[in-house]
Amino acid sequence: MQLMLITLWLGLALICGESMAQSYPSKPIKFVVGYPPGGSNDILARIVSQKLSERLGQSVIVDNKPGADSNIAAAFVSKAAPDGYTLLIGASGAMTFNPGLYERLPFDPEKDFIPITLFASDPLIFAVNPSFPATSLKELIAIARAKPGSLSYASGAPPMYVATELFKKLAGVDIMHIPYKGSGPSVMAAVTNEVPLVVVSIGPALAQLRSGKLRPLAVTAPQRAHLLPDTPTVLEAAGLDFEGGIWVGLFAPTGTPAAIIDKLYSELSIVLKSDSMKERFAAMGYETSGMGLPPAEFGAFFRANLAKWKKVTRDLNIRAN
Repeated sequence: MQLMLITLWLGLALICGESMAQSYPSKPIKFVVGYPPGGSNDILARIVSQKLSERLGQSVIVDNKPGADSNIAAAFVSKAAPDGYTLLIGASGAMTFNPGLYERLPFDPEKDFIPITLFASDPLIFAVNPSFPATSLKELIAIARAKPGSLSYASGAPPMYVATELFKKLAGVDIMHIPYKGSGPSVMAAVTNEVPLVVVSIGPALAQLRSGKLRPLAVTAPQRAHLLPDTPTVLEAAGLDFEGGIWVGLFAPTGTPAAIIDKLYSELSIVLKSDSMKERFAAMGYETSGMGLPPAEFGAFFRANLAKWKKVTRDLNIRAN
């Protein structure tokens, strides 16, 4: 009898889920962003929301809830109704770095969310003011080793800071961290030579790199960036097996019916894999090879990143603030 009841319940749940998906969406969908309007995550959300809205025939609204390194937005969505109408624009900072940086979070990125797909990724770049004597990452490491603690680097967000601290350990160097409030200020600090080195994602530094106001030394990706084909990877430049970067994807609250996840991914896959969208993201500095990953592949990618950076932050004893 108990087995029959369980089977009946599962059958009803499946029917209800399929019924919801057939009528979904019947009202506006919210993309919740954990950063203020105008930033890269907000811009990506607005670009994708517009195209998704056109395909679904329903409004997709961007709802900015900035604060606490995007923890406020993630906590809000984790407690939302799992009906496909409140979704999180989940950046790697909140979803894979914050779990190691904070002793307690008001959400669990692995238990409270279902990964839907990857929007875009962006490797980091080591870049210096043109007046700095190093013209390669190997030379930078040599200078840092010769004078421990004499150099400093700028970063504008936890992912850049944590990744660089791991790089320091692997390279055996002591370079002082100078935090800035955002990627833009950290880039300008290096441009004005307030700090000789900046570690930042490619997009915010692209104009300065192209104009010669910053000198690129290496990218933290397994292969060279399409926008900077002459800049070597860290492995090529210094022989260090080191990768780091940031990414943005879409997540739904746990409990959202599989049929709705499938419908969202089906439409987003068409949007993200279109040539026009790839060209637009590429022009902003993003790598496009992983755009539109299926939920299972994106989930595996997300969980691997989460495990990696939680271990790094704890091994290096790095905490928020």
